[in-house]
Amino acid sequence: MDWRITEDRPIWMQLSEQIAARITSGVYGPGERLPSVRELAAEAGVNPNTMQRAFAELESRGLVTTNRTAGRSVTQDMERIRAMRAGQAFEEAQQFLGRMRSMGFTRQEIRSVLEEILKSEDGERRENG
Repeated sequence: MDWRITEDRPIWMQLSEQIAARITSGVYGPGERLPSVRELAAEAGVNPNTMQRAFAELESRGLVTTNRTAGRSVTQDMERIRAMRAGQAFEEAQQFLGRMRSMGFTRQEIRSVLEEILKSEDGERRENG
């Protein structure tokens, strides 16, 4: 899997967000055992201590549970996963709206752009499916 690490924020925070996104999108399912800290650290090209900190953050947010003998697993609490997913969507929408406003788009222009995109996607689905 691709890891996107930038210089603008702490690496552990970015790793935590990316793993959370994998959980909320279903890449890692409820109750699924996660790869080890060392495996993911090697895959992401980071220090295992950095990945450990990311996992500690996920555990504090209730998305990951630790079993000393079986490693870490995704929570089975679907409500927590749904709430995290909704929060991620809200943040993405706020960032999008902020960028559009900084380019001078009005509320109505933003709506029009979104409606056009959704119409286009609907047309593609009809053609492909």
